[in-house]
Amino acid sequence: MATETLSENIQQTLMQWVTVPWFQVGDTDVHLLRVLGLGFILFFAWWFSIQLEHGLRNLASRGKDAHMNSAGVYAFNRIIRYTVWIVGTLVGLRFLGLDISNFALIGGAIGVGIGFGLQGIFSNFVSGLILLLEKTLKVGDFVDLQSGVMGRVTEIGMRYTRITTNDLVDIIVPNSEFINGRVTNWSFNEKYRRIHVPFSVAYGSDKDKVKQAALKAVEAVAGCITTDPRRSPDVWLTEFADSSLSFELVVWVDHALMVSPGATQAKFLWGIDDQLRAAQIEIPFPQRDLHVRSGSVRLELDDASIVRVLDARARQQEQGTE
Repeated sequence: MATETLSENIQQTLMQWVTVPWFQVGDTDVHLLRVLGLGFILFFAWWFSIQLEHGLRNLASRGKDAHMNSAGVYAFNRIIRYTVWIVGTLVGLRFLGLDISNFALIGGAIGVGIGFGLQGIFSNFVSGLILLLEKTLKVGDFVDLQSGVMGRVTEIGMRYTRITTNDLVDIIVPNSEFINGRVTNWSFNEKYRRIHVPFSVAYGSDKDKVKQAALKAVEAVAGCITTDPRRSPDVWLTEFADSSLSFELVVWVDHALMVSPGATQAKFLWGIDDQLRAAQIEIPFPQRDLHVRSGSVRLELDDASIVRVLDARARQQEQGTE
């Protein structure tokens, strides 16, 4: 009997301690018990949103025949997660004693928060929702931002978007940058892209042989579009430069080559150099004019010839000193 009385006294003491008012929100006393309840509600909303997102993703992976787009599923899951978070937050605030029907109070609190420096966070959150709803930017797209960031979109979060470069460097970009700045989406609605590969040959080279050599280089690179007559590769003469004829190899490539522009450019240049050497087409050196003041002779030499002349003169001076 005494044990039961002691237990009841402890329970009453603990209840009184956790229900001691800290402050009031309207007509509701805020105490430790309500704060713990708010924390539990928010944690449950966060856990439930993750479980729901995993369930929807698994359901979508099983129903690929239902024409469910992975990017659309990702956007839908993110919106569901944010909705659960917002609903859980409102329920938690209602448990804490805030009257969520009083939208003027909530709007005023949001306005004060934005005024005190939350403009960036609020702008990024709204921008993230716009990206998910409009689907102008999807996970898996290869983008080039106005700031110079280039890579694949791997995550669209509530505040930021994660861009992974081809060097596997993750760059965190605020969502507002995609709304306010220029964004080049290389894989928005097309599987193919046309690229330009500039190269030069010496004056006097046969232009037809140059074209044939460049087109042979295309055949050696897997992923080029060569069977579609509307997208067949071509070689353009673009400029009569100071020391060379400037050409551009214009070729359509598939998604794998499109999302790795540096490696793709290197592959084509490697193949073009091999084919030009096989066709004995010279890749030019910059031309330089050498004027001799002691006489009336005027020589036009390239860099390699100048080096040979200087080496010969140095050997003559060494022999003279000996």
